Amino acid sequence: MITKQDLEEAIAECRGKKNPNANTCVMLASFLIIRQHLFGDDGPQAEKGYSFSAPPVPNTDSVVNYESDTDFGQAVYGKDAYDMWALMDETMTTLQVLNPPLYRSIMRRI
Repeated sequence: MITKQDLEEAIAECRGKKNPNANTCVMLASFLIIRQHLFGDDGPQAEKGYSFSAPPVPNTDSVVNYESDTDFGQAVYGKDAYDMWALMDETMTTLQVLNPPLYRSIMRRI
């Protein structure tokens, strides 16, 4: 059985890589998911927010005003735009690791 200490060491090793590649990112994501599933916490990074992004700049005036019949369009309508862009950035980073061709296709369209 894997211990929490083992997971913490593996996570620290992945985060300590100077030149991480896609495999490192996938391993890190896997370790984080396993830790959350087995131990029900997000670890010390949970309170710090996104570790690779700049500190959030609050923008209380901006909400998503995108009306659509899709599940996504309905889910984001009226939400804080900054929060939704942060979520989309995280999603695109994950997509870049998990499906590079789809990521490149989306980036070309943007």
